[in-house]
Amino acid sequence: MRMLARRLLLPGLTTLALTATGCSTATPTGAAAPTPATAPSPAADGAQRLEVAAAPQGAPAPTAVGRAGAGRGAPTKSSLKVASYDRQTRRAVISDTRQAPSAPGHSPAPAPPVAVGDVVASAPAPGAPDGLLAKVTEVGRKTSLGTEVQTAPTTLSAVLDADKADGRVPVDPASVTVEPLMKGVTFSWARSQGARFGPQGATLPLGSLRLDVTAPVDTAPDAPVQAAASVSGFVQLAPTVEFSYDGSGGSGPRSAFLGMSGVWSSQWSLKGRAAASTGAPRRIPFAKLHSAPVIQVGPVPVVVDLDLTVYVQVEADGRVTLDVRQDVKGDFRVGGAYATGPGWTPVSTSNVHSTPVTSEVTAAGRIKGALGAEASVGLYGAVGVSADFAPYLRGEADAKASAATGGAASAHAAWALYGGFGLSGQLHAQLSLFGTPVFERRIPLGALTREWPLVSGRTKS
Repeated sequence: MRMLARRLLLPGLTTLALTATGCSTATPTGAAAPTPATAPSPAADGAQRLEVAAAPQGAPAPTAVGRAGAGRGAPTKSSLKVASYDRQTRRAVISDTRQAPSAPGHSPAPAPPVAVGDVVASAPAPGAPDGLLAKVTEVGRKTSLGTEVQTAPTTLSAVLDADKADGRVPVDPASVTVEPLMKGVTFSWARSQGARFGPQGATLPLGSLRLDVTAPVDTAPDAPVQAAASVSGFVQLAPTVEFSYDGSGGSGPRSAFLGMSGVWSSQWSLKGRAAASTGAPRRIPFAKLHSAPVIQVGPVPVVVDLDLTVYVQVEADGRVTLDVRQDVKGDFRVGGAYATGPGWTPVSTSNVHSTPVTSEVTAAGRIKGALGAEASVGLYGAVGVSADFAPYLRGEADAKASAATGGAASAHAAWALYGGFGLSGQLHAQLSLFGTPVFERRIPLGALTREWPLVSGRTKS
């Protein structure tokens, strides 16, 4: 399985190159071309307004430094780079790309690249695959790779300070790594620039990724061979990172937001006489997706981690035989919003509708099938928001028999199919990386569930 996963990893892409301008919004038809961040512009209250954009493709890993004692709103783009980092000791080696490395003890020695109190924000670097956001607490010796420094954890408010930023950046699907968890999974994508990958690439909207799967499902013990249960279909997704920060309120941010939104569509079929032996829903993960977007908030590289696990879930009593295929389309938005006073509050919205393409239900019983995704979004490797988005199909049938006074017998069967979706999740304490007060426990997003009738029928014999 690991070998298969490696074959699906897209070569040469270890961090996510995003494909939109600072404040553009994702659309089902694609994304704008990448645009570098522009110079900060002053806001009405005097704070700098930073552009939110994609880290340039093919450029060296960006680094920003907030200088100690430099005053408010002072993050600057830097020629420094993190040559190495040790997570356990929090010791880093910082070098200046404008200076050629010199041997230890070289005289005259140049000034250290950073000072105690400086804040370093870096894209992924050796030893720091999720990027680095740290404060310098001690400047050590010079080595052949650069200057050793001791660091301590810090927050985005320490480097963004009194600035403002707000933007949405669509994810480039070509940079997503995929790990299949079962056989029968294929991955395809279409970039906004027109490049495509995979067997389904030619049919995808620009900026989208797609997973196709065929998975067997547990069958009732007494089911005939022709009633073998299976789920097959595809999930198509165009995810977007949303980021905002307002530090104009003084100490700490006045407001902040981190989240993910996306355009979702799927077409899938559920067939056979499925059963959940324990009586509880059975969840079958079939693929894991990961990406590490580096977005430029002005000069500051912010590393956002996105993870999705796509799954099939079936809940059935093994008595009803189902043959149905449906289309699901819509969108979702999840995240955490902070404001001075109320603190962190959850955000979860969705607008989804489904249409049955074919449907047939026989016998009596119940069944529920979902094709959904568990998602998480965080900063610098720390999960801040997790969510579970699951469009589903529910079927139920009821059969009754009766006998007339003249001896004739008849059977009646009524059945119905319903579409729906569930959206749930929680906010995690790691959202305090913005520089907000830490909350002691996870905050639930609140369960958002909707259901609507699709089709129903009645038979008599």
